[in-house]
Amino acid sequence: MSTHEKSERRGGLAAFIRDYRPTANTADELLDPAGQMRPAWRDFIGQFGRLSSMDIERRFHRAEQYLHDAGVYYREYDHGFSRERAWPLSHIPVLLSEEDWTSISEALVQRADLLESILADLYGPNHLVADGHLPAALVASMPEWLRPMVGVEPRSGHFLHFIAFEIGRGPDGRWWVLGDRTQAPTGAGFSVENRVAMSRMFPEYFADKTVAKIGGFFADFRAALESLSDETEGGVGVLTPGMLNQGYFEHAYIARYLGFMLLEGEDLVVRDGRVMVRTVNGLQPISVIWRRIDSAWADPLELNEASRLGTPGLAGAIRQGSLTMVNALGSGVLETRAMLAFIPRICQALTGEPLKMPNIATWWCGQGAERSHVQSNTDRMMIAPALATRLPFDTDGKTVLGGKFRGSAKESISDWIENEAGNLVGQEAVRLSTTPAWDGEKLVPRPMSLRIFAARTSKGWALMPGGYARIGRNQESTAISLQKGGSVADVWLLSDPPGSQTAIAEARSALGTRPDLSLLPSRAADNLYWLGRYVERAEGTMRMLRAYHVRLAENAAADMPLQHEIGKALTIGGVDVSQPVPLALTDMLDAAVQSAAQVRDRFSVDGWLALKDLQAAAMLLAENHRSDEEPRSGDDIAREISGLLRQITGFSGLVQDNMYRFTGWRFLSIGRALERAMDICAMLARFADHSAPEGGLDLAVELGDSGITHRRRYTIATNRQTVIDLLALDGRNPRALLYQLNRMRTLCERLPGADVHGRLADFYRAVIRVQTDIELQRPHTLDTQALWKTRGELMEVSNLLTQHYFR
Repeated sequence: MSTHEKSERRGGLAAFIRDYRPTANTADELLDPAGQMRPAWRDFIGQFGRLSSMDIERRFHRAEQYLHDAGVYYREYDHGFSRERAWPLSHIPVLLSEEDWTSISEALVQRADLLESILADLYGPNHLVADGHLPAALVASMPEWLRPMVGVEPRSGHFLHFIAFEIGRGPDGRWWVLGDRTQAPTGAGFSVENRVAMSRMFPEYFADKTVAKIGGFFADFRAALESLSDETEGGVGVLTPGMLNQGYFEHAYIARYLGFMLLEGEDLVVRDGRVMVRTVNGLQPISVIWRRIDSAWADPLELNEASRLGTPGLAGAIRQGSLTMVNALGSGVLETRAMLAFIPRICQALTGEPLKMPNIATWWCGQGAERSHVQSNTDRMMIAPALATRLPFDTDGKTVLGGKFRGSAKESISDWIENEAGNLVGQEAVRLSTTPAWDGEKLVPRPMSLRIFAARTSKGWALMPGGYARIGRNQESTAISLQKGGSVADVWLLSDPPGSQTAIAEARSALGTRPDLSLLPSRAADNLYWLGRYVERAEGTMRMLRAYHVRLAENAAADMPLQHEIGKALTIGGVDVSQPVPLALTDMLDAAVQSAAQVRDRFSVDGWLALKDLQAAAMLLAENHRSDEEPRSGDDIAREISGLLRQITGFSGLVQDNMYRFTGWRFLSIGRALERAMDICAMLARFADHSAPEGGLDLAVELGDSGITHRRRYTIATNRQTVIDLLALDGRNPRALLYQLNRMRTLCERLPGADVHGRLADFYRAVIRVQTDIELQRPHTLDTQALWKTRGELMEVSNLLTQHYFR
């Protein structure tokens, strides 16, 4: 390094130290108590300090653009409503030294083993209660302690397989456990996306392998899950509550990332004590489920009867030893806030040693001495529900912080504690350490907590090396929750030599055959099928709308018979032609997005973004038209709809070119072909009929996007014979009825169960019947009545497909 570079670096360091002002009596990750920069940060801050404002903005934009392109989002809840929000990345990483990481790892591995022992006792011999280490009344009142699971030993021999710890650094510089996440911890998948985004922002730190990679953590855990099952027992699935859950993106991402099926409760059924997946191949066994729903909602038969998310009989299958649940049902009991009051004493009793990393000091008010202590120290505590499972800074509802009620409660705090007693805990008020964050102009200190993930592998507990930190939006520790405006930072473990460099993309093993991708849950097939139908329906509607407005531009009186007939056809389809971009069209695109969202684990990122962009463009056009003071001309509207039409055909081409030809693609393609075939039948029946208004035949060719082909082939004006021949009976024209029927027949032939021991399934026979009938037609025999009849037969094909595969 040159003398000039060294001088510039010292200047950058000095500037940041001078302008950076941590809160008094709070530990800071960047500066030590003496105000000196910690060694782990020197290189990063030195390089960051030399970046110009334009460089910083450009780097930040690259990361945000990646997250947008990858479709990363979280679901925000507000007053009973939810909406997708852009992922709130904090652009400055949190840096950990090897020294810090070594002490964190040792402490959390100890705690993970301790939690396993506690859980095994609570659902086993219950010595902790018998010996007085846990109050019986407290355990019995915990909603997450599931009595039906008492005495059930996990098939794997372990209750816990994947857990997380929320930790923070206190004012004294020591790390503290703020909470244990043993139910279905979130954030691991988001950690991967954060890491990819940061590699776009600061590629130099990943090129020289300064930062330990996290891929090996996932590879080891995937191998551990696969080792819990074999081919005869079935594979591994990820059980999600569905797309309205705040962690759904992560559930879909993890399933795709690890190569597991993404399942919802309705995808599963229990038969003879075994869990089966409803697939298009019939019921298929599964023996390992990574549960991402709360335990009580997993089985409405034995647990929460109000659940619509779970599967009846799951608890029974676990009891019979045919299913491994990750984590075990009932493991959420360890998240109960009151448990923190007893874990230090339990650790001493079970291991003979203290916790290597203490948890936040907690007192359960159900005991006299502890209650008195809390009442005497309300000014330095948070007092909150004892049986809740939220972390201290995520707590909502009636709580006390710093000797004052949060909210409008006006009763005496002492009386409240006395009256509620066993339902309350007092916890030392959290004062989290701060870490650098970018406020748009400079680095500022913001409170943060780390979420450290631990996975059980063949070698014991493995910790993700870094990964995930929550950053406050201001100086308040209670503001680090995403729902309260917090953000998420990537955590870098700086190592020399670096930690595990394994990438998740490495092969699982030397495979002699390709993995089978045909195992498709019926719900996923249903959504792919309807995705194809909604997209094709929207495209057909766009073509009809464009034709309507083109003719409106040519005849503003809107009294042309052909234009009236187009409007009538649209109205029958539920489309209001008085709206430039009808609500029915945006509804179709919304339905397509909803169907695609249900299969995010099977849908490409580019396809998803193209569909979302199309939806956003249609909504923007609709909003612009509503806000216009003067209506736009038919020509303007036709041009705008042409833009949407180009987008939707681009999406269809993207799916056609990029989607792997597995069973799911076939269902999507069948949906498109069936919808287009039905649309062609209706269009020809209306506009190629002998009674159709003048210009109907030309309109049919226009809607079929076959004008050039018609002119080159027939070299004459349109007549009913040429139009029916080209748009109904030409097997080489992608816009023809016969082409779509031929395509459906080929696709259906390759569906599982279409032909069993030489006997054709009902839906396949129906497709063959319709296709054969049209192939035998001639232009003069395929009249309007025959077209409507064919459309009705295609509707019956859809019913038969639904009965065979989706129900």
